[in-house]
Amino acid sequence: MTHVSERSAGSNGAEGGDKQPWTAGAGRGPRKRSATYAAAGVSIDAGDRAVELLKAKVKKTTRPEVMGDLGGFSGLFRLNAAKYKSPILASSTDGVGTKLVIAQQLDIHDTIGIDLVAMVVDDLVACGAEPLFLLDYIACGEVVPDKIAEIGAGIADGCRYAGCALLGGETAEHPGVLRPDEYDVSATGVGVVEESEILGQDRVEAGDAVIAMRSSGLHSNGYSLVRHVLLGAGRMRLDTVVDDFGTSRTLGEELLTPTKIYAKDCLGLIEETDVRAFSHITGGGIPGNLNRVLPGTLDAVVDRSTWRPQPIFDLIQAKGRIEDSEMEATFNMGVGMFAIVSSDDADRAMAYLAGRGVEAWQVGEVIEGSGQVQMMGSYTRG
Repeated sequence: MTHVSERSAGSNGAEGGDKQPWTAGAGRGPRKRSATYAAAGVSIDAGDRAVELLKAKVKKTTRPEVMGDLGGFSGLFRLNAAKYKSPILASSTDGVGTKLVIAQQLDIHDTIGIDLVAMVVDDLVACGAEPLFLLDYIACGEVVPDKIAEIGAGIADGCRYAGCALLGGETAEHPGVLRPDEYDVSATGVGVVEESEILGQDRVEAGDAVIAMRSSGLHSNGYSLVRHVLLGAGRMRLDTVVDDFGTSRTLGEELLTPTKIYAKDCLGLIEETDVRAFSHITGGGIPGNLNRVLPGTLDAVVDRSTWRPQPIFDLIQAKGRIEDSEMEATFNMGVGMFAIVSSDDADRAMAYLAGRGVEAWQVGEVIEGSGQVQMMGSYTRG
């Protein structure tokens, strides 16, 4: 975050009932009290304090290509084009949806930034791009320096996990539009990939293995439905301890579990094996994302019986009486990323991921078809 400003306010700015054209000093008597930006709800000082609190964290995300320091009007990044024959820049932008509501209700703000980074960088790596840098945007009703620093610390942590620099960003105070305790976040990331190494549909072949990488839970999708069925109609409390989640683990803790960042795992897998494509499982679930990397002549077979979704998915489905098809169209069901690799490299790929601490397994294969995902069998239940 390099700058703090106001982007909107609740007042239209009109003063009194004067409808005459404004001229400097015209028709104005002495004023007893002068209006200030702070009185309108925007504190420049608070924003500056938030940036100061973040500087140490942001510095830990630096890369050799980063130029300058926080505080400039632009973030500067020297691209070493000599490393590539034909470098292609990739970009992605995203937010975290209504998972923010849970963070605000629990007053826990240091993990939501990890979710934000994950949603951006794991989209970048899906085409084989190395995430280079990220820019964040935080809009809030009131800048509370410690809170903004917590949010930013999570973003910085996520960037470190992904190996990209947090190059800068913006914190905007919106009094009268957002409540003092409300905020929203978004980010844009940029990566680079050699043109000849771009992953995707044109690389996928019949017989390729489809490998799943386990998610850390819900990640950052479907929270409007989650809040409706669990906290609304289900009347559950965020401090409720759910036995199926593990020792003394509350519903709130489960719902705030940070999204898994796969960027470094995927980049390493590209180096070790013949990767054809990655599919980041976000909104739309497995069928709505895995089909995005399939050519129109091939299908992906996914065998549900090869894994057990985490208990949170069972709870949501039971409380909401949600149909199987709706669950799979909304949630990741326990898989955050798919890799399609050459069948000869399937075992090697799973061994490599296991060595990095990523639970992975083969769920199926690519067959002749029409660009669809064939979901087969039933999930393993405990």
